[in-house]
Amino acid sequence: MNCPNAKGQYEETLKTSDFYRTCKLPKRFEYPSWFYGYGIQRKPPEHPFYRTTSSDYGRYPPTVHSIPTSFFPNNQEFSQALARTGMYRNYSLNTGFDPSPV
Repeated sequence: MNCPNAKGQYEETLKTSDFYRTCKLPKRFEYPSWFYGYGIQRKPPEHPFYRTTSSDYGRYPPTVHSIPTSFFPNNQEFSQALARTGMYRNYSLNTGFDPSPV
């Protein structure tokens, strides 16, 4: 898939399936170049004085080599059953001592 870049020129977009065998990948994982908002892409760039070592983890956007090759999302069965029946409520008798007010 070819997409125009910021200058309006078309460039080749790399797909994850071009490099790896994939299974049920959503389009956002199939085209990791669509991810935007990482530290290296900021305009204006952050001042080096305020950078931390923990910000290095999310500094670079994902590439076709760092994206997972399979995707198995969780279903919402538990949440749907909980919504139908409601939260658990404890109706047992409280036999503990009350704390002293002093």
